[in-house]
Amino acid sequence: MNTENMVLGIELGSTRIKAVLIDDKHVPLASGDYEWENQLVNGIWTYSLDMVHCGIQTCFARLKTDVKEKLGCELNRVGAIGVSAMMHGYLPFDKNGKQLAEFRTWRNTITGEAAEKLTALFNFNIPQRWSIAHLYQAILNGEEHVKDIAYLTTLAGYIHWRLTGEKVMGVGEASGMFPIDSDTLDYDEKMVQLFYNETGIKLRSILPHVLTAGEQAGSLTEDGARFLDPSGTLRAGIPVAPCEGDAGTGMAATNSVRVRTGNVSAGTSDFAMLVTDHALGVHREIDMVTTPAGLPVAMVHCNNCTSDINAWVRLFSEFADAIGTPVDKGELYTLLFRKALEGEKDCGGLLSYNYFSGEGVTDLDAGRPLFVRQPDARMTLANFMRTHLLSALGTLKIGLDILTQTEKLPVDKLYGHGGFFKTPEVGQRLLSAAVGAPVSVMETAGEGGPYGMALLGAYMLWKEPGESLEDYLDNKVFAGAAATTIMADQADIEGFSAFLARYCRGLPVERLAAELV
Repeated sequence: MNTENMVLGIELGSTRIKAVLIDDKHVPLASGDYEWENQLVNGIWTYSLDMVHCGIQTCFARLKTDVKEKLGCELNRVGAIGVSAMMHGYLPFDKNGKQLAEFRTWRNTITGEAAEKLTALFNFNIPQRWSIAHLYQAILNGEEHVKDIAYLTTLAGYIHWRLTGEKVMGVGEASGMFPIDSDTLDYDEKMVQLFYNETGIKLRSILPHVLTAGEQAGSLTEDGARFLDPSGTLRAGIPVAPCEGDAGTGMAATNSVRVRTGNVSAGTSDFAMLVTDHALGVHREIDMVTTPAGLPVAMVHCNNCTSDINAWVRLFSEFADAIGTPVDKGELYTLLFRKALEGEKDCGGLLSYNYFSGEGVTDLDAGRPLFVRQPDARMTLANFMRTHLLSALGTLKIGLDILTQTEKLPVDKLYGHGGFFKTPEVGQRLLSAAVGAPVSVMETAGEGGPYGMALLGAYMLWKEPGESLEDYLDNKVFAGAAATTIMADQADIEGFSAFLARYCRGLPVERLAAELV
């Protein structure tokens, strides 16, 4: 089989690195993955670069094995490669390529002072996890390494640099480093100058060059090929698409890149994105990023989603093992998620907060997973699971209300993807209850970000002259795509509303827990 007619997408997510190989009909053919976890080291959520290197190489090796088993051939060349990763964070290097500080991921909430001052300076919301907030906080902290920074990038930008030698990235990923002007498709020049006036740092000399979807962002070098595939099988010279963040690949994977479309990605973190055609007011809870083509996107990003659910599932799994009836993890997730649909619509008086880390939307710099109930609350397994699933969406709903009620952005339909939607119907129905709108999940949603990155590589490789990303996805990828759409009933919507009111009233308890525990 000729693998040169295929495209490889790789995404380094929060808990899993995954590679997906698609054919020229945009159908996934093979995949590989590698599970990992961030580490809290000296108060910093991080991944070491050794972990990054081991993870991506193991993931690619497993993809090669899958290709051999399913397609009966060696994976030595593809038509294009694209890489993405969790957005934001801080990876600084000196002029010799030496890493100057630990990788500070999106999960950190240690840049509050910087974010507040930059938001005021730019009159544009700068969230704590953005690269520019991390840089400015390092300046405010007087960190010695700042003077030696020759290149500042993200995890996706770093991998792209290793593969191609090019210090570039896609506009969507760049929009999580520094504000983007959607007219120029580049960093906002006025804000670049304001930052220079404040710090004396010329950002354009240290930030990646910005490219848009469809442009070629270099080719796989010999060193890049050996970095990805130390066995020596993979050949150099493969075109590489602009790297993107998980927000951009999620938009591509759900065909949510056109104005008035939207999607929700729900896994370790969750975020909702609505593509808009006009500027919005400044809201601390709302990020303004872009699609991979550069259109403005209003994003509600929440640091915490399924981590607390995962912890409880592990506990139930341990109990099953203890009584001598072990249950497959996938089956256990399905059983417990489905149980949530049997619960009372407002969870029967139970309440939980899924905050493993701080949460910008609710202005918390630290988190403590918390479960609390009234003495007369109805403590059933169904209510318990429904509580944790609604809690995973609670903070997201607070942010979305700003977009729909304050900014009057329409939500006609949302596309969902990520682990929260893996059990059919459950995640969809509960998200629909939260937003009061239909939620659709495509058959390919389980492939998620790496599939979206492969689609961006395919667009670079196979687009017609002048064909927009929006038209390419509409007409060539998703024209006949199978999807399921669910609209919650009124009782579910009212139940979520009642739960959210209780959730908001109890936030001071979560704040106090973070201070005292």
